[in-house]
Amino acid sequence: MTEHEQGSKDPGTDERIATMTSATVDALGHQVRGEHETEAGASLTADLATVEGYIADWPDAPRRGARQMLGQYGPPNEATPTKLFWYRRGPWKRIVATRDVVTHNFPAPHSDFLTQVIDYQVPPERLEDIARFDGSCLVDRTAGEVAARCDTEASNTIALNLMHEIVTGSSTVDDARRKFGEETVAYAMGRPAPYAEGLRFAVPEGGTEDRDERVVGAATLGQQAVGKVKDLLTGGEENPSRG
Repeated sequence: MTEHEQGSKDPGTDERIATMTSATVDALGHQVRGEHETEAGASLTADLATVEGYIADWPDAPRRGARQMLGQYGPPNEATPTKLFWYRRGPWKRIVATRDVVTHNFPAPHSDFLTQVIDYQVPPERLEDIARFDGSCLVDRTAGEVAARCDTEASNTIALNLMHEIVTGSSTVDDARRKFGEETVAYAMGRPAPYAEGLRFAVPEGGTEDRDERVVGAATLGQQAVGKVKDLLTGGEENPSRG
């Protein structure tokens, strides 16, 4: 097996414990301050000329999608040669437009390159239904987010509206898939398509996160860290005769 197949070099035990301890302390600090997540990128603004230079080399479909977002929401907060990020624009918590695509055949063949995120909590028992409905409806249970990834904002809006109906029990998966196709055709033909015109439910403003439950106690991690430090100081791991 090659190094690439194996992944990165495995850190030593002391580095593993240091990383875990750092992450635990970081999390406790945010919880004391009443924070669930950080979003430093929202304070930035990308240079529009730089952005235009990046997307000029993108394939036609992602370039069109990016320019539609620029027209709708202005310059992104962050930009790289392959990705643009907007935060807190319109109803969206986050928008990501990418040069790279994922091909998708539902409801008709297209490329996915536009991801739009909202705060939303999906009950765990509904996760399978969402996966069956649309593989490009993305659920992040810990962050309390859902996203739709498609080729237009209209398609993402349709997807999230129908996802909400599945979660609330007002639509079955099969009905939602059929409705997605109908709304997509109606929107493309310029006919009324209410599911494409805006989110049909109140979007939560935070409070949707699910931190889950601890199965490893902080005291256990602390004891392990202390034990490791003692081993390093005394050479206990290297000398099996020491008790």
